Amino acid sequence: MSGMTLRAVITDWGGVLTSPLNDAIKLWLEADRIDAATYKTTMRTWFANAYAGEHAASAYSGGNLIHALEDGSLPPAEFERLLAAELVTVDGGAVAAEGLLDRMFAAFHPVAPMYEALHTAKAGGLQTALLSNSWGNTYPRDLWAGLFDTVVISGEVGMRKPAPEIFAHTLDALGLAAHECVFIDDIAENITAAEALGLTGVLHTTPESTRTALTGLLGFPL
Repeated sequence: MSGMTLRAVITDWGGVLTSPLNDAIKLWLEADRIDAATYKTTMRTWFANAYAGEHAASAYSGGNLIHALEDGSLPPAEFERLLAAELVTVDGGAVAAEGLLDRMFAAFHPVAPMYEALHTAKAGGLQTALLSNSWGNTYPRDLWAGLFDTVVISGEVGMRKPAPEIFAHTLDALGLAAHECVFIDDIAENITAAEALGLTGVLHTTPESTRTALTGLLGFPL
């Protein structure tokens, strides 16, 4: 696809514009002295269901908790209570539910090279959009001033990636067709869903690889 075709860059937030999720989780588990094996077993099951088959696109009705948290049908405080009930500390103790999500993401830090790439894309005449599945996060909206043409947060719109409706919502907000947009995400299932709708997907692994991919797609260096 030529750079002349693309008119917008749509990006995920956590794990793309922030430091890697796994790094933040590791620090949180250590700080709260949570048994890592129990956490991984719980989340492996919850994530598998949230990004597979009908669970990925259906509304919450007592089903997957990650799906429900992300689409806003489950309050963050209730998710914290349910997750804490599944976890134990390394010495077998209870895990505090209140503030669990804030502690989980406390080590998220902005990734300057990715913000620079988006500012360069915008200066080059492209629209930019944020499309994030929220876990009740406190977003650094001060960093977004003047950067994004539209911001789509899953819990605020009642939809979540990888459901096609949230991509359609974002495209409508931009006033663009799918083939005119590149989408960046660190979850492969979200990239697959975007590409099925006609967007150009970039699976984010490192800032360097994503900036190289965008440079090739857009036709100017980021």
